[in-house]
Amino acid sequence: MVAVKPKKIPLRTCVITREKLPKHELIRVVRDKDGNVAIDHSGKANGRGAYLKKSKEVIERARDKKVLNRHLETTVPDEVFTALLEAVDIDAE
Repeated sequence: MVAVKPKKIPLRTCVITREKLPKHELIRVVRDKDGNVAIDHSGKANGRGAYLKKSKEVIERARDKKVLNRHLETTVPDEVFTALLEAVDIDAE
C-alpha cells in the first residue's frame, strides 16, 4: 500500500494579530504597481499584498492603527475598509 502525502495547506500571517492561518481564512489586500489598493479575492493578483483575518475587530484595528498603510507603503482609502467589512459580513452568513 502506498502512503498518500497530505495536501500542503499554505499558511499566511495576519498583519494585525500575527497569527499564521490557512490562506482561505484570511483576506488579501493588494497594491498594484500603479498604487491602486484593492481586495484580492483570487489571492493571486500581482502587487504587494497584506493579509487580514476575516474579523470585523481586526479590520477596525487595521483602520485605526493604519497598519495597511505601512505594509502596502501607500494610503489606503476608506472605501477599501468598507469593502473589507462587507466581505466579512458576506463570509459570516
